Amino acid sequence: MNPYLPADFEDKLCAPEHLAERLARLPRPLVFTNGCFDILHRGHVTYLAQARALGASMVVAVNTDASVRRLGKGDDRPINPTENRAAVLAALAAVDLVTWFDADTPLELILAIAPDRLVKGGDWTADKIVGSREVLARGGQVHSIPFQFDTSTTATLRKIRAAQ
Repeated sequence: MNPYLPADFEDKLCAPEHLAERLARLPRPLVFTNGCFDILHRGHVTYLAQARALGASMVVAVNTDASVRRLGKGDDRPINPTENRAAVLAALAAVDLVTWFDADTPLELILAIAPDRLVKGGDWTADKIVGSREVLARGGQVHSIPFQFDTSTTATLRKIRAAQ
């Protein structure tokens, strides 16, 4: 293998317009989750591993840079651009496919993907998870996974800035 060629995990990156063909190859039940995943930390990777355990494969959708900015996380967020955040997620064993969305919510993407399991972190109650009604109506499941670690990108950034 040529060490200067892109890593295999980059094959997990999928533009939204190519999702249909890629999804057809993933085993079911299919798990879907989404988020900013700006600076990946232990809370993220634990959550993603737990989410993946709910199905046979998992798709993760990241907010684009513009979408993150509209969420009001701060003027300098995201720290890492969409393509970098997606590539880092794709390198994780728990993740089978990574895509992105520019809308304020991932609802359109959830409808297109039609996951069997819709998952978010413990800061979301199942009834507040975008797409929960639609997934449940199709016979799917919705999960809110409780946080195991008190970590966040915002807290990490606060700590970095305090040290400056």
